[in-house]
Parts: sequence; C-alpha cells; structure tokens
Amino acid sequence: MTEETPKKRFNYFLLAPPAIFFGLAAMFYLGLQRENPNALPSALIGQVVPSVNLTDLREDPAPVDADFRAPNVKLVNFWASWCAPCRAEAPILERMAKEMDIPILGINYKDQPSQALAFLEELGDPFLKIGQDQNGRNSIDWGVTGIPETFVVDENGVILLRYPGPISPSILNKRILPLLGIDPVE
Repeated sequence: MTEETPKKRFNYFLLAPPAIFFGLAAMFYLGLQRENPNALPSALIGQVVPSVNLTDLREDPAPVDADFRAPNVKLVNFWASWCAPCRAEAPILERMAKEMDIPILGINYKDQPSQALAFLEELGDPFLKIGQDQNGRNSIDWGVTGIPETFVVDENGVILLRYPGPISPSILNKRILPLLGIDPVE
C-alpha cells in the first residue's frame, strides 16, 4: 500500500504584495512623465471663471464688479502683503500693467486692509480693481492652492492658464505673453 502525498496548493495571496508594488510603481512612473511633475492640474482651464463676491480694498465697502467678459484678455492675481513670493513678483506685475498695458485684477487673500494698502504703496499698484477675499471663500472657488497664483482669462471669461507661484521673466515670456498675443520682452 502506497501512501499518496497530499497535493500542495498554491497560495495566491502571495502574489498580492508584488502586484500592488508593481501597480503603484507604474502609477508613479506615469505621473513623472508629465511636463512638470510638480504642477497641479487645474479643473478650471477652459471653463468660465467662477463668480466673485468681494469687497473693494480701496473703497470699502463697495463691492467689486469684475467684468471678466471685457473685450480683452486679462490676468487675475491672488496675492497678500504677508506673502514673500508676492513681493518678488510685484515688479513684474507693475511692468506688465504700466509698460505692456495688461489689465490685472487683484484678489487680496486673507490680509489686513491696512497692510495690503501699505504693500501697494511700497511696491506699486498694478491692479485695475482689487477685491478682498477676507475669508478665502473666493480662493477656494477658483481652486487656489497657494499664493501668489495668477490666472489668464480671455475676453469671454474663460480661463486659459493657471500659474501657481510668482511670475518670473521666463514664465512671463514663455507662458503668459503668448496667450495675450504679445511678443516676448527682454
């Protein structure tokens, strides 16, 4: 009489950890294939701008009536006096408004009005209108992840570009001016 040896069964649960690892590795690799892996995509590109419900920083308590369907392309810039990168981009915004005649609408984010006005007095005021987003609600509606953050909006009120971070001369020339139909500057 011969004894049969029991059949060994393969434990499929042993495949789960390597399968999960390779799946995550593939997702990570594909995520790094974006042009800028640090850039957060915006769901608002190609969409009409969200409405704003703001108080005018200069003439409190007048509401800001921002006409995003004005006949020209414009920028919407979220900023604050306590924001160091906002200080860095201030001269570029000033140049865009004064020398290039680019309309810029400012949204002051969670700032004290007196400090915001002192910031503008010190570094220049490039804004056609400035609304105060005291509680940050409008920033949430726009999908702002940090300040400064700038949006390029076309004449129909559609968002063409969201740029998080301070605008540098390189970003101005490569990303913003082409959307505005302006040749790069030196």
